[in-house]
This record gives sequence, structure tokens and C-alpha cells, in this order.
Amino acid sequence: MTPTDLPPVRTTRPRVHFAPRSNWMNDPNGLVFHDGLYHLYFQYNPHGVEHANLSWGHATSTDLARWTEHDPAILWDDDAQIFSGSVVVDHGNTSGFGTAERPPLVALYTAAAPGHQAQALAYSTDGGYVWTKYDGNPVLDRGTSDFRDPKVFRYDDGGDGYWVMVAVEAQDRQVLFHRSDDLKTWTFLSSYGPAGPVGGVWECPDMFPLAVDGDDDDVRWVLLISLNPGGIAGGSGTHYVVGDFDGTTFRASVPHPVPTRALLREGSQSRDELERYGWIDFGPDCYAGVTFDGLSRGERTLIAWMDNWKYAGRIPTDDSEEHRSAMTLPRRLSLTRDEAGVERLRQQPAVALEPRGSTDLSGVAGGVALAEGAGAVRISVAATFGDAQSVELRIDSTSDDGVVIRQDRASGRIELVRAGAGMPSGFRGSSSMALERRDEIRWDLWIDDLNERVSSVELFAQNGERVLTALIPVASLRTYTVTAVGGTLQEARADVAEP
Repeated sequence: MTPTDLPPVRTTRPRVHFAPRSNWMNDPNGLVFHDGLYHLYFQYNPHGVEHANLSWGHATSTDLARWTEHDPAILWDDDAQIFSGSVVVDHGNTSGFGTAERPPLVALYTAAAPGHQAQALAYSTDGGYVWTKYDGNPVLDRGTSDFRDPKVFRYDDGGDGYWVMVAVEAQDRQVLFHRSDDLKTWTFLSSYGPAGPVGGVWECPDMFPLAVDGDDDDVRWVLLISLNPGGIAGGSGTHYVVGDFDGTTFRASVPHPVPTRALLREGSQSRDELERYGWIDFGPDCYAGVTFDGLSRGERTLIAWMDNWKYAGRIPTDDSEEHRSAMTLPRRLSLTRDEAGVERLRQQPAVALEPRGSTDLSGVAGGVALAEGAGAVRISVAATFGDAQSVELRIDSTSDDGVVIRQDRASGRIELVRAGAGMPSGFRGSSSMALERRDEIRWDLWIDDLNERVSSVELFAQNGERVLTALIPVASLRTYTVTAVGGTLQEARADVAEP
């Protein structure tokens, strides 16, 4: 198997996101950059569009924009389904599965059977296409039913270093840290949690170092934890914690409150409480995001599943559709420190579309049409409020059941209101996020049709410190119209780009 054995994934829908040719897909797994290729593995059903027979699908890219899909990498069997996990390049051949000259790729994943989940291993010596399950599986077994989603990385202790596995006891809302010298034998280090958002089970952790504002002498560790339900927008969501890791223990810079037993049992947290925590995304459709192994610290890149467990198995509503779900845009991550000294995660799209034109919105009253038609589009809006009370971008503005993105000057919030026509229950509603700079409008908006029924919106604001991702229905006639409400905008322009 080579990267050129299969033709590229469809180029019509979606245009700037990865989706498999067919069948069910959910969490990204095993993201790794190796020999000039980005490898994306993912939860996949080789036999249909329902969440079953979970295996690892596989795709590769040279630029994170165009993907080549390959045969499934690791298949389920009668003993276990292949749940989420990670891949590392074993450069030192610590596992003994390759050689120093040809280091193996090693996958750690959850072998999931009814009532039992443990961590297992597979390896590849051909660059990630053919995988062999290890005869000694499982390599880490706690004898529990919800121990899953291992993310493995190499920790530099100033000597030879060692491997660290970050996994979860999902129902207990705990992140568990283990270490290994050979990827096959693991010993317990410490745990984190329960703390902070605990409205659902914890899943798909990741942890990595980032330099604050690019200063290599000021490095913090970022811990990602996905939870379902209990996300900031309802249903699935992913939050982050910034802190320090000494090779054994993770300690948050600002410790989150420890929940009571009643809260863990009931799982209900108010919006005001959830707003206190860091979130990868404030929309409903960004879950289980993890980052690539094999890239430098300054190139840390995340991809997430663009869906929500509230309705993922019912979109599109017709089971005859050839595939379900897509991945988010790949996002470059960085850390910044605000005026209060709080470290905040920033995300920027790791792909680019060059603008084809610019529209001056300064002093314009009423709506201005920026583009029309289906497909993919990137719209960037930059302005100050002037005397306008709010600014709106309407998608499918000819319909009363369209989508509205609104930034309100008084509240300092961006809100996305989406339609629910033709969509299952739990889909219709709104999502919002608070901004610190209320007078500024800085939107980087990406829209892409995933199939004939569903499109996606990813909105990056406040220099990537606030991101909102949502699926929306595809309409037969689409327009993009910007309107200043209650006055006019100043120093305002909109740029439009298409692939």
C-alpha cells in the first residue's frame, strides 16, 4: 500500500474538510506527521452508516487540504472493537518492532468489549498502511469498563526520556498518566480530576507543551478533555486546562473546583459556571479534538470531529446517504497571556484560501450581499461599530428559517442561530461566546457543504481565542448578506475567498 494507490477523496463536497467516501465516521485517531505526510486515522465502520463495527479508517495529506483515503488500517474482530487512540513514531525503536534505521509507527488504542476496556497496541513497519496487532495485548488493563482513549507522547526528562500515556476513566471523570520505556509495559504515575466541567463522561484527552506568546523560556502544558454531555453549547464539547507537567503530575495554573458527589451524579452545571472554563470551541459541533505527533512545538495542529452525540446518528436523516460526518478544519494552536495574566489558547486555520475580492462596508445602511451559491466560501469581516448596535451575517437570507450570525455591541457576544428545518430534535437553537474587545468585529468565517443536506460553519474571532463551530442545513438558494443594525460601521470591509 502506498499513498498513491487510491484516488483523492471527493473534491466537490466537502471542499476544505475531510470526510470519508462512505459509511460512519467519528473521532480522529492517531494523528501523526511522518516522512512528509500527515496521517489521519479515525473511528470508522467499514460496513455501514451506523455507529458499529468500529475500526480505524485512514487518510493522508501533504498539505492538510487535500486528502487521499486508504483502506481501513486496524479492523475490529470478534474479541474487540478498535476505539480511539494515538500513533507515535518510535524513533529509538524502543518497542523493538522496527530498526533504528527504519523506526516503526506504534498505535496505542482501546480494545473495547462489552463491559471491558483496555489499552492495546499495533505496529506498522511500512509507514502506516499495514498494521499488526501485538501478540501481548492488552498492554495496560485496569479491569474496568470505561478506561479508554490513550494519547501517547515522548517526554524529555533531560536524559533519554520516556513515553507518557494520557487516558481516562470516563465515568469517574479522571485523567490517568502512565509511563513506559518500550510502549509495551506501563506503570502508573498520577491522576487529574474530577475537576471543572463534569456534566458528562470524560473522553479523548490530549496533553502537550506550548510556548506562551512564542517565548521558549515560558512554556506551559495544555490538557484537553472532551466530555459528553456537559459541553458549553449542550451535548458534546471539549475544554482545556493550562498548567505544568513535571513528568509525573499535571497541575493546573488555576485549579478548577472539585465537584461534589451530587454534582458528579446529577451532572448539571449552569452556563455561568461553564463560562469560567477554557473551551476549544463554543459551538455544538467540535468534539474529541486531538493533535498531531511528529510536528514541532510551534506547529501544534489539532483536528476534531465536526458533530455532536445529541444527533450524530440522525444527520443526514436518510440512512441512504453515503457517509456521515466530517472533520473540522485543521487548526494551528498557540498560547497567549491576557492582561490579567491568564493563559488562553488560540486557534487558526492551518489551510488558506486567498481572497478574490473585497467589499467596503463603511457607512453602509441596510444589507450588503457578499456572495451567493453553495459550495465552500471563506468570509472575513473587519470593522468597528461606529453607531451600529449590532452586525449580522445572514446565510440564506431569503428564508425565514435561515442561519444568522450576530455580534451585539452592548452584550459583547457573538451568537449563531441555526435553523432546524429537516433536522432531528435537539438541532435547532443558538450558541454564543463572549468577547473581550466589544467594539471590534474580526470574523474569519469558513463555510463548507459536507453533503446535499448538511453544511458547516467555523467562526474564528478575537484572533482565534474564540471559535464557534456548527452544522447547518443546506438550502436550495444560498446568499450571504451582512447588515449593520441600528446605525453604520466604521473602517469596515469584507473579503471573500473560494477554493
